[in-house]
Order: sequence, then structure tokens, then C-alpha cells
Amino acid sequence: MISARKFSAILTGSLFLAAGINFFLVPFTVLDGGIIGISLIFNYLTGLKIGIGIMLCSVPVFIVAWFSSRAIFYNSIIGLIVSSFFIDFLEPYQYYFLYYIELSSFSSAILGGFMVGTGLGIMLRYETSTGGTDLLAQFISKYVPLNVGFIIFLMDGLIIGIGGLLLSGEIFLHSLLTIIAGGVATGLCTMGRISIHPYKP
Repeated sequence: MISARKFSAILTGSLFLAAGINFFLVPFTVLDGGIIGISLIFNYLTGLKIGIGIMLCSVPVFIVAWFSSRAIFYNSIIGLIVSSFFIDFLEPYQYYFLYYIELSSFSSAILGGFMVGTGLGIMLRYETSTGGTDLLAQFISKYVPLNVGFIIFLMDGLIIGIGGLLLSGEIFLHSLLTIIAGGVATGLCTMGRISIHPYKP
């Protein structure tokens, strides 16, 4: 059974994540990395809701988690469901936020990335996640002595590079700023907390 502290971390992290995506990234068609980035691409091209896209794209990762580590599976599935719900729940409020807050695409990309990274970092700090690249990063961190935030940054860079084929140079630059800010925020949140063996086998 999930603890109250862990569930509070999931709620707080999910709100940061949802706000960063809906209020800072989507209005300027900016990408994030990993499965969130893939879901944003689908959203921009087809209109598929981001939260639903994240859940669909996460299925293969959770299948691997189910057979590799049930602890990671159970600690991440709740984070996936809650964060996906908040992302789609806050979508209709984009207009109200943009009506009162005016930002440039440059500053919005950085702030959005930092908020998304903070949301992921809060959850990772309490050994939960949303699945996707942050869940894969936890697997990798069990065998490679690197900070989880840095591992996520590397994987996000790969996704942005692939996504760059569909983006303009300006959007690619903003997306790169987003994953840098997100990697820094996640690294700061997880520093000194998650070891390279976050879960017992």
C-alpha cells in the first residue's frame, strides 16, 4: 500500500508536471523529451490528448517493469495515472493562464522545462515516477553510477533530436532549452536522495 508521503509527492509532482506542460510548453508548440515529448508530437500533429498519449506510449515500458521489478511497476503506475489525469484536466485552463500571464517563447520554454523537471524530480525523490524515460532511468541507474536527472537528460536529448526532424530551428532550440532546464531541476531534486540501487530486487 502506498504511503501518504509518497502519494503527496505524486500529487505535488503531477501538478508541477501538468502546469509546466499546459501553461508553458503547449502554447508555444515546444517539445519535452522522452515519452512526454513523443506524446506532445502526437498532440501537435493529431490533437490526441497528451495524458492519453503518455499512457499509451508507456505501455511497453510497464510491460518490461512488470517482468523486471514489480516494486518499480507498482510505484510508477499510480504516478502515471495521476499525472496523466492532471495533464488532461488542466488543458482547458490554458486560456485563462495565458490571458493573465504573458511570456516569451524563450522564457516559457525554460520555465516549462524547469517545472516539468521539478515534478519528475519530486516523484523520483520519493521512489515513484510517471513511467516512461524516468522509469527507464531508474533501471539504468541501478547499473550505471550516474545521477537520474543526467540519464533522463541524455534520453531526452535523443528524443528531441528525432523530433527536430519535424520542427523548425527555433522550436528545436526552445525544446533543447526545455530539456536542459528539466534535467537540471530533476537532478537538483534527486541529488543525494536516490542511490544507484533505488529498489531492492
